[in-house]
Amino acid sequence: MKLRCMQFSLRYKFRSLFVALLSLSLLLHLLVSLSPIFEPRDRAACPGQGPHNPGGPKSRGRHSPVLVRALQDFSGSSNRSSLESAPSNMATTRAATHKMAAGPAKPAASKMAALFRHPLYNRERPELREVDWLFRVRSGAELNTKESGSQEWVSDEDGGFAPSKWNGSVESYPPWLRFHLGINRYELYSRHEPALELLLEQLATHKITSAVQKPGGTQLKLVMSFPNYGQALFKPMKQARDQETSPDFFYFSDFERHNAEIAAFHLDRILDFRRIPPAVGRLINVTSEIWEITTDRKLARTFYRSPASNVCFYGECSYYCNTEHAVCGRPHHLEGSLAAFLPDPSLAKRRSWRSPWRRSYSRSKTAQWETSPDYCATVKQTPPYNKGTRLLDLIDLCILDFLMGNLDRHHYETFERFGNDTFLIHLDNGRGFGRHSHDEISILAPLRQCCRIKRSTYLRLQLLSQEEYRLSDVVRESLSQDPLSPVLSEPHLSALDRRLDTVLRAVNTCVTSQQGGVLHDDITP
Repeated sequence: MKLRCMQFSLRYKFRSLFVALLSLSLLLHLLVSLSPIFEPRDRAACPGQGPHNPGGPKSRGRHSPVLVRALQDFSGSSNRSSLESAPSNMATTRAATHKMAAGPAKPAASKMAALFRHPLYNRERPELREVDWLFRVRSGAELNTKESGSQEWVSDEDGGFAPSKWNGSVESYPPWLRFHLGINRYELYSRHEPALELLLEQLATHKITSAVQKPGGTQLKLVMSFPNYGQALFKPMKQARDQETSPDFFYFSDFERHNAEIAAFHLDRILDFRRIPPAVGRLINVTSEIWEITTDRKLARTFYRSPASNVCFYGECSYYCNTEHAVCGRPHHLEGSLAAFLPDPSLAKRRSWRSPWRRSYSRSKTAQWETSPDYCATVKQTPPYNKGTRLLDLIDLCILDFLMGNLDRHHYETFERFGNDTFLIHLDNGRGFGRHSHDEISILAPLRQCCRIKRSTYLRLQLLSQEEYRLSDVVRESLSQDPLSPVLSEPHLSALDRRLDTVLRAVNTCVTSQQGGVLHDDITP
């Protein structure tokens, strides 16, 4: 009896174990059969993961879109175990191999390159005579830093470019000097100046040998010097890219923005004015590149560490130079713009002109042009606006300012060597790109009151309003090359297109209301 009970008990236990093993086997088969349904979805969600890219926090590599699709196709079919899917697997594998061999998809065509190839951007400039150049290099002449009296030719350290090396070919000169030598009666730099990119690169990367505060002005600016005797104007970051200027701010109390200086240079070049000195963004170490090397005692005294352990300074100026408006690193690094210096005034004198459409810079008063409908008629009779292209050049400047939203254009400058027959230098653009949600139509007063514009400017504006040369797209592409990209937020880029349409409507209104003479033909020889 006991033997039978033992046999029954063992038989029951083995039967239970058999049923458990059978259930486990069926469960595993079910999981294997369902795995192709979920696996492609997981891989599609993380296309950057793979055998060579685990997709962890330190991994930033990405497959090209074609390769991602190929991997998805391959993973989605390789796990099918049925014989019916074998031909499909082979076909998919061949297709994936063909896609990967074809390489990544071609990038979108460059709108900026297409724009600069357009005939409007390749017109020949007038033939330059000896008097049309700001500087001419005399063969064998040596640079005498003592006689020039200019700090621009003096370095704080040995090294860089020795003056004796500057007497060879122009290609041997430092980029900033080549930039100066290229200035002529019609432009700061040519359309295809080879030294321009080298200059921007050096401004963004070269060692800073000296940093002192620029005297005067309403806000903090520094003069940076380099080993190759070049200098640049540094404006620190004061406002975040997505921060819009308050509508309650007066234009004369607004911050100067570093990204506005950078974007103004790019926009000026895209409009083919080429009247703003080259500017680039740079991440500065405020400790090692300013505090530790400055010889400016007044500036050095304003450095301190904030409660957040960030290195800050505020300098000395008329506005915003106090601890409440200090400039701080994070904890040491600070964004800023570096704009190439123009030739020292001791070498090339410049004349400052008060703009006829200057604002009152008062909280209660208005300027004459804001209340007089015939104001432009008076300006046209006043030298130097009564002849030449000075008035038309000023209208070019007002269009640039309107696109940027810059109300702070009280003066402009020219090189004295060229007299009144020359271009306007577009300096100090830091108060542009403050409000993207508001278009200040009063900036266009010179255009709307005088109803005059260069034909070349009008045709380029029309070109930039077309989809294939869309202004916002070209500016975005151009700014993407800057070390601090993105320089402008998307709302500011969209505002460029909206404001461009406003300028074109203003010109069309003038053409409709006038009997002619709106477009000044500067294209026909």
